[in-house]
Amino acid sequence: MDAKKVLIVEDEKSISDIIKFNLEKEGFSVETAYDGEEGLKKALGISPSLILLDVMLPKMDGFEICKKVRETSTVPILMLTAKEEEVDKVLGLELGADDYITKPFGMRELIARIKANIRRVDFVENLQSEPSDIQTFGNLEIDMNRYEVRKNGESLELTLREFELLKYLAERENKVFSREQLLEEVWGYEYYGDIRTVDVTVRRLREKLEDNSGDPKYIMTKRGIGYYFRRP
Repeated sequence: MDAKKVLIVEDEKSISDIIKFNLEKEGFSVETAYDGEEGLKKALGISPSLILLDVMLPKMDGFEICKKVRETSTVPILMLTAKEEEVDKVLGLELGADDYITKPFGMRELIARIKANIRRVDFVENLQSEPSDIQTFGNLEIDMNRYEVRKNGESLELTLREFELLKYLAERENKVFSREQLLEEVWGYEYYGDIRTVDVTVRRLREKLEDNSGDPKYIMTKRGIGYYFRRP
């Protein structure tokens, strides 16, 4: 089996080298880029299994790269940020990043995050040969096995995380889940209490699913508690 390819876009060579060394020890194939323009070119050209993307980069920042990659690809993107400010993390998620980790970070945690995101992609790819399990909710069709969503017959481009959240809620319609429960069940690991991750993902889902994201018909908010899926 070919090694999974990780693209590291990080301008601090010492950090990139350490990550590269540890990933290769884990059996990954690793490509590196040290500025934003090179990073975007490789992200679009080498078909990596995951992109490890620093926010602060010369020539083009990580946010712009994330935005451009998301125009054509659903590859998992894990963003690195040296800032504690929540705006960086939220903006990355809004632009389509699947995950983020704040510097300084532990190598074991970083590798665990990378493996978890790649494992999800492998799981979905293995489902492509499964028979369809299409469930209809109003003008939405959700293929629970093949991770496909159509609205009025038109396919929607959802990231894997967005689909996992939609599927989890749709399979349990009308049941309310707190943000903490959704982090544990959908994200699958300790997220250090950053429940804003759920809010951002819900907002992005609503923009894709709803006719009017300000007046949602599918993913509903239970004020003070959390979210639930409603069949219109």
